[in-house]
Amino acid sequence: AADRPNIVFLFSDDHAYQAISAYGDERRLLETPHIDRIAREGMRFERCLVTNSICGPSRACILTGKYSHKNGFYNNSNSKFDGSQVTFPKLLQSAGYQTAVIGKWHLISDPTGFDEWHILPGQGIYYNPPMIHNGMKVKHEGYTTDLITDFSLEWLKKRDPKKPFLLMCQHKAPHREWEPALRHLGHNQDRPFAEP
Repeated sequence: AADRPNIVFLFSDDHAYQAISAYGDERRLLETPHIDRIAREGMRFERCLVTNSICGPSRACILTGKYSHKNGFYNNSNSKFDGSQVTFPKLLQSAGYQTAVIGKWHLISDPTGFDEWHILPGQGIYYNPPMIHNGMKVKHEGYTTDLITDFSLEWLKKRDPKKPFLLMCQHKAPHREWEPALRHLGHNQDRPFAEP
């Protein structure tokens, strides 16, 4: 058990690599020091491909390890994720891992393979979002990114420290509509950004 790693999977929606300074793009759009630290101390993918770049289908591909035509979730408009299929959280859960998904789900069906889930319905909204916590609808006050982060940290604090864990912290940001926390309005002070 001591050899089993804990896994924190951070998911940001529609976040291009050019907007992460750890990738060293010469047309750097942003400085992302905290993501850069995670890249240095954790893992940074240098050679990878996106099996499906659309919101829900990308999540289905990640969960199952299968392309969309195999996992059955093709698009956001008329697909529903089949939670009965094998997913990596289910495999980890059966191996004794504590599992949680917090944030954007966007797969229509309820999460399976998770001991704890606290998800945005559909695309979710940025301000004062309704969420679903283990099947119960709840309304929260605050900014979605802050709430998802806080709920993820709360789960980490209350889990059993003797058991390995998987936490999937899945942010809505920076998916459109691009609505920052109110404290960040005007952050770039009309800075011009070079076109890609």
